[in-house]
This record gives sequence, C-alpha cells and structure tokens, in this order.
Amino acid sequence: MNSRGPVLHNGDVTARLRIASELRMFLPVSRRREWQEVAPDGTSTLGHHVESIGIPLTEVGPLILAGDRGVPPSYQPAPGDVVEVHPVPRPQQLPEGPRFLLDVHLGTLARRLRLLGVDTAYHNDMDDPALVVQANEERRVLLTQDRGLLRRRALWLGAYVRGSRPADQLRDLLERFAPPLRPWTRCTACNGELEQVDKVEVEPLLAAGTRRSYDAYGRCGECGQVYWHGAHSGHLEEIVRTARAWAS
Repeated sequence: MNSRGPVLHNGDVTARLRIASELRMFLPVSRRREWQEVAPDGTSTLGHHVESIGIPLTEVGPLILAGDRGVPPSYQPAPGDVVEVHPVPRPQQLPEGPRFLLDVHLGTLARRLRLLGVDTAYHNDMDDPALVVQANEERRVLLTQDRGLLRRRALWLGAYVRGSRPADQLRDLLERFAPPLRPWTRCTACNGELEQVDKVEVEPLLAAGTRRSYDAYGRCGECGQVYWHGAHSGHLEEIVRTARAWAS
C-alpha cells in the first residue's frame, strides 16, 4: 500500500475509499479502518456507497479522486478508483442563517443553545417525520445523534451531534457552525426573544423574596416567562463564559 492507497492490479473490480479519521466513528466496529472497498455496479453513486458503509452524507465534505480531482456524491465510481473521503470543513458554511431544530434526545443542549441566544427549536414529543417537516419548512438544521434520521432523503440539511455530555455536544456545535452568541436574549423554555421590563410590570408574578432581592427583569415575548439573575445564575454564567471561550 502506498500513500495514495492500495496498489492496484490488472482486473481490479473494486473501488477503494480512504476514510478520514474523523469519520471512522460511523463505521461498524469490525470495519473501523482507513481503507474500505466497494463494488461499482454502473448505477450506484459514490454517495450511496459512502452511506452504505455507515457514514451519513451530512458529515461528508470533499470527495477527492486519485489525482486530486474533486467529485460530487453523484459520481459513479469505476473499478480501480481510489477516493479520499473527508469530513465537512469547520466552521461549516450554511445556506441559511444558523437556525437549529433538535430531536427529542437533545433537550439539555437545546436549553444551553437558547441560553446563548442561538435560535433553537425543540419539542420533547415530536416524531421523526414531523421533525423533517419542520426543519424543511423553517430552514433549520436538524441536529440529532440518529444516523437513520440524517439519511432521510426528504431532509434538506442535518448534522450529527458528537459527544454524550451536554458540554461536549455544545462545544461540538459551536466549533462546527460558529453561530453568533447573544447570551440572555432568548427564553430557555420556548425560544422566544426576551424583552426588558420594568419591575412594576412583573411584580404581581414574583415571590416576595424575589421582589426584595432583584430589580432587573426580562420577559419572553412569546410565552410570558419572567427572567432575572437569581440563585442559579452562577452555573449559567459559567456555561456562557466557557462557550465564549470556545467560540473565540
């Protein structure tokens, strides 16, 4: 094997894919290696072959044919082809603004993105077809750890979220999409935008201790939830500080 791939022999009937290290996590454990062989059949595209070994096309960036010629996912590989499969470059450029929709398993990540002022839709009871419909209608990037969901042909754009802990997931998203951060401007409950309000407007909604201790308030323009920097703000401030460091 040389640096460009396995040595080819006359009569070779397979094409070879060189999988970047960042993408090998999607391969079955028994096939988690750099080189993958696929069998061209004259009809299947390169994108189909990449997905057939387990990698969602949402995670794939440049496809480079031996000789440094870029090819699209619609390219039909020929026997003897050697193709390098690279991940999506970071930060990823989006055709629309950075607006996201998260599946039901990413609720904590959704709240953290909203805390940072990132436009983030989330429902804890929405099934896969409904998620695809909303993502398409509102031009939101669908974020999920469900590879099957990312392979739905009807989905306009999606992304796999890496990491099992919310902090790791948040860092992954900030590094991948680099959305502008506007902390403390969105409702963490519904994603509505917060408006500054005078204390007298919300006093009837406040407990006596809150009224005595705080003077600055915000209210969600969508659901009416009232916000102030209270007992839990230290933890939230740390999330904001860390996120800003990652984004810088």
